[in-house]
Amino acid sequence: ILILPYTFLVLFIYRSLLRSVTFRAPVQPSTFISVIIPCRNEQDNLPILLGCLAQQDYPTDCFEVIIVDDNSTDKTTEVASAHYEIDTSVLSLNGGQGKKEALRKGIQASSGDLIITTDADCTMGKGWLRTIAGCYEQLKADMIICPVSLRGGDDFFSGLQKIEFLSLQGVTAGTALAGYPVMCNGANLAFTRKTYTDHSGNILDDLPTGDDVFLLHSLKKMPGAIIAWLESPDAMVKTLSSPGIVSFLRQRRRWISKWKHYNDILTIVSGLITFLAVILVLVLAVAVLLDKSFILPLIAVLTLKSVPDYLVIRNRAMKYGERKLLSRFAIAQLVYPFYVLGVILFPPSASRSD
Repeated sequence: ILILPYTFLVLFIYRSLLRSVTFRAPVQPSTFISVIIPCRNEQDNLPILLGCLAQQDYPTDCFEVIIVDDNSTDKTTEVASAHYEIDTSVLSLNGGQGKKEALRKGIQASSGDLIITTDADCTMGKGWLRTIAGCYEQLKADMIICPVSLRGGDDFFSGLQKIEFLSLQGVTAGTALAGYPVMCNGANLAFTRKTYTDHSGNILDDLPTGDDVFLLHSLKKMPGAIIAWLESPDAMVKTLSSPGIVSFLRQRRRWISKWKHYNDILTIVSGLITFLAVILVLVLAVAVLLDKSFILPLIAVLTLKSVPDYLVIRNRAMKYGERKLLSRFAIAQLVYPFYVLGVILFPPSASRSD
């Protein structure tokens, strides 16, 4: 009984994913775009990202790139300033701190009515801007949530990260397609200037994380707001996986730190249902160690949780060209509850970025 809400929730998400249709961009959209990149100590990643942006099949006079340096201690500013193949502006916070302030400064200095945010460690294909602009021109959306996948090694730890990220993308896409978006990722997010102007006051500047999801939750409250999921491999960005367990747990700890500040009911309820399912698996696993008679309830709960999880992850794996990751699903399901416990117990960090 306790696991059934989770089963129904994930099956609802899976059903929404089945309705997704790959978007085909018009040949030549013409919206002027401002790409905002807040960064800190990214001298190694910026040249790769800027190289991707320089190769876009979108008119160079229809987009600008604004890099906001959040008090880097390396050569981030010098590296960004040396890249002249595209219209690039480099700003500094001058003592200010945090990704949210960096985004605000970049957007204030921008010229486009359509804003796209991404991270310095991301890469994308040449059709990225064209596809997002085409979606915007067709739907006139206030916000467009775009796909993100992980890039990194093929080792065991990287594989588990990718499996988890596919599940997060499944929830992001499925809830958005159903008309009840609960998540988004600032590594690949588009919104209008008006959306940001009207709702940036609700992104909780005192928190180091949540610039993306708090903007989404605020926008959701506006009657008639159009929030779209963009289903297209051309619109995808790939971001680096965490290099080690400590950095991974620290990042996830930052992610969950904003939960207590959510006021979106659907997000809160779905989070609580998921947390209950994970805790139930942990409790039954411990119970089995004490009394073998709990083995059947544990198997039943794992089945009711794993089957819908697999359907969602398989859907995203096929869409993202990551079918080979499905071979690691079973071990990921067994490890996941303990990973969640580790994130909860991991000490909070004062880091300023997502």
